[in-house]
Amino acid sequence: MEDYRGRNRDTRRRARHRRAIRNRIILTVLLLILLVVAVVLGKKFLDGDFNKKENTTFPAGTTAPAEGGDNTGESSQPETTAGAVTDQGTALTQAAALAASYDYDGAIDLLKSVSGYESNSEITAAISGYEETKKSLVAADITQIPHIFFHSLIVDTDKAFGSEKADAYNQVMTTVDEFDQIMQQMYEKGYVLVKIHDMASKQDGEMKKGTILLPAGKKPFVLSVDDVSYYEYMKGHGFANRIVIGEDGYPTCEMDMDDGSVQTGAFDVVPRLEEFIKAHPDFSYKGARGIVALTGYDGILGYRTAPKYGDPSSDSYKAEYASIDVDSEREKAKAVAARMEELGWEFASHSWGHKDMGQATMEHMKTDMQKWLDQVNPLLGGDTDILIFPKGTDIGSWRGYDDNEKYDYLASVGFDYYCNVDSNQPWVQCTSKYLRQGRINADGFEMYYHADKLSQFFDAATVFDKARPTPVKQMG
Repeated sequence: MEDYRGRNRDTRRRARHRRAIRNRIILTVLLLILLVVAVVLGKKFLDGDFNKKENTTFPAGTTAPAEGGDNTGESSQPETTAGAVTDQGTALTQAAALAASYDYDGAIDLLKSVSGYESNSEITAAISGYEETKKSLVAADITQIPHIFFHSLIVDTDKAFGSEKADAYNQVMTTVDEFDQIMQQMYEKGYVLVKIHDMASKQDGEMKKGTILLPAGKKPFVLSVDDVSYYEYMKGHGFANRIVIGEDGYPTCEMDMDDGSVQTGAFDVVPRLEEFIKAHPDFSYKGARGIVALTGYDGILGYRTAPKYGDPSSDSYKAEYASIDVDSEREKAKAVAARMEELGWEFASHSWGHKDMGQATMEHMKTDMQKWLDQVNPLLGGDTDILIFPKGTDIGSWRGYDDNEKYDYLASVGFDYYCNVDSNQPWVQCTSKYLRQGRINADGFEMYYHADKLSQFFDAATVFDKARPTPVKQMG
């Protein structure tokens, strides 16, 4: 019996010895890995690789993105979920990012998901700080939230204002330089981007106002972009070609260059706003982005998704579209839209054929909308509930949509949010059935003739691009 016990003790000693050797080996390997990482990072730092911007040449008439917008794809909103973080340092960093975009509840929940957080003085202090900040927040008046909108940005002013459509572009478009200045001035005035779904949402079939809590002095606003299709008529006129997802996983644009090459860069609202939010995370409320309003007759997001591009029986197809793989275009557009939605972008119907829905007959409106529902909505996930009226014309008066046949139809196919154009003052109507919001256009015409209406957002006199022909002509 004693021999058995002795042998058992020897076996345990040998096992402990083997474990000790194994642990020393593991520790040595880990130290070597850390040493290699430190050397690599140190070399990058000494070589100046950190925060180095891509050497990108921007076309005439545009400027590089704002400082901090280096298109590396680092989001201002940490893509994580509460409970997924166990490292205390990582949790503090990600919580700070959430708090920077006013998601204090998310920050607190994240920190409390860390095992043993109660005994960590840094984490408990951060939680106390966020809870104290929450007490000082002010609820926004939903009925006073403004909504500004743009069309695709003019990148090359020489081409746009030298084209046969110069007058139209001058009236309704905004240049890249103007957009950058508008965002900067709005940021400095305390504006914070929110989603229209933050303003109100359907709960058990009833539209109810939301609660938007911001620090005193901050002013919420909604942003949208119309006609993000990069229509065929815009080709060669100084605009981007389409939206793509860059190697970093974030949306950017492609644009044709004079030498025949295709360059990738922040050539429109979507990637430019992404870069601005990255540099200024407090410009976005809980990761909010803008609304992209899409027609369908010429495709979406720069992809030729409309049926005409795949109709071999048409003369135009034989002459112009035979090389277009429509199925591939639709899959690409679908993937881009899905990634944008992940980042916080929302989509709206702008009708299929950009038709004036206020003036259209009921039959015409239904036919047009059915095309949009069949051809565009499935590419966006099939759940679009925002309607941005083409030409800004509403289907009803300020009194509301009671006894309105057009509204009854649009509601039946899933629309709960309706946006017209009203460039005077913020205008919101929220009923138990829908939310309506007036939009204010930040374009050449408004900046030239109605700078006073825009003064609440920015100084049009300093923003107005000197490359614009003046006077700005009004188009019908």
